[in-house]
Amino acid sequence: MPQKRADNRVAGETIIGIDPGGEVTGFGVVRRAGSGVEMLGCGVTRARRGESVAGKLSRIFHFIREQINHYRPCCLVVEDVFYGKNVQSLKAIGQVRGVIILAGALAGLPVHEYSPREVKKSVVGRGDASKEQVQQMVKSLLGLQTAPSPSDTADALAIALCHSHRPNYMIS
Repeated sequence: MPQKRADNRVAGETIIGIDPGGEVTGFGVVRRAGSGVEMLGCGVTRARRGESVAGKLSRIFHFIREQINHYRPCCLVVEDVFYGKNVQSLKAIGQVRGVIILAGALAGLPVHEYSPREVKKSVVGRGDASKEQVQQMVKSLLGLQTAPSPSDTADALAIALCHSHRPNYMIS
C-alpha cells in the first residue's frame, strides 16, 4: 500500500518529467498502475515571438507550477544539461532548468536529474537512441495508440519513465 504524505499525495505514485528547452519545454506525467506505468498527461509550452528572456523564464515557471498543481506528483524529474558546443544554447537551457528546479523545490518536491544518455539507455536500451526510437518506445511502454508528439513530450515522458524504472523511485 502506498504511503500517504502530509499533503495527501501518495508517495511514489505520480512522476512529472520535464524536458527543458529554450524554445519548447515539454512535460510528461506517469503513474504506476499495477505492474505497469500509465500516462496521465503531457504537453508543451512554446516561446512566443519577441518574448524576453525574463518573460520566457516566467512563463515556463508558471506553466510548470500549473502542471504540478494539477497532477500533484510525488517528485519532479528533469533532464540534465547536454554538453554541446553552442554556449548560448547551453546558457538558455541552464536558465530554463533553473526555473524548473525552483518550481519543484517551491512545491516541496524532490527533484531528480538524468542525462539524456541515461534516459535513452533506460527507456530504449541504448544511450545513442534517436528521437524517433525514443518516441516509439514511449508509445510501446505506455500502451499508446500513437507516438507522443512533438518529440519534447516523448522526451519528457521518457524522463519520467526512466525515474519510474529505478528500484527506489518511491523513496524520493
